[in-house]
Amino acid sequence: MQTESAIEAIVQKLEPLLAAHPTHFLVDIRIKPTNNIKVFVDADEGMPLSNLVQYNRALYKVLEESGMYPDGNFSLEVSSPGLDEPLKLQRQYKKNVGRYLEVQLLDGSVKEGKLLETTEDGILLEIETGKGRKKEVTQVTILFTDIKITKVQVKF
Repeated sequence: MQTESAIEAIVQKLEPLLAAHPTHFLVDIRIKPTNNIKVFVDADEGMPLSNLVQYNRALYKVLEESGMYPDGNFSLEVSSPGLDEPLKLQRQYKKNVGRYLEVQLLDGSVKEGKLLETTEDGILLEIETGKGRKKEVTQVTILFTDIKITKVQVKF
């Protein structure tokens, strides 16, 4: 089975499971050539581990019964995207308002700042430059169409 069609089939099997929890949403599905399936699910207010376990068990059973992978020749991991995973959906940006982001733009430049708000078209970042009396705070609007990769930054 082609990876694209396998992903689409898994999405169709996962959607009814997610429908029971309107605040939960699918972020990404990846399938390695060894039939290792990784499903990333997130939630608007944080994803409890117990829900991830439920999704894993339910989806595993559905995949097993569907015969998509004869002889049970697959492995399944259901997790929430970690800090090392880039933000992909507008819903993820909304969830991370108030956190620091590193945004790589299509033109190769990088912006780092605090996410103040998100709109349908883009995000508003607060960027600090300089220190002490020379410190300047500016706000920059970045369109989603200009973003290559966005990652959440941990600041101490």
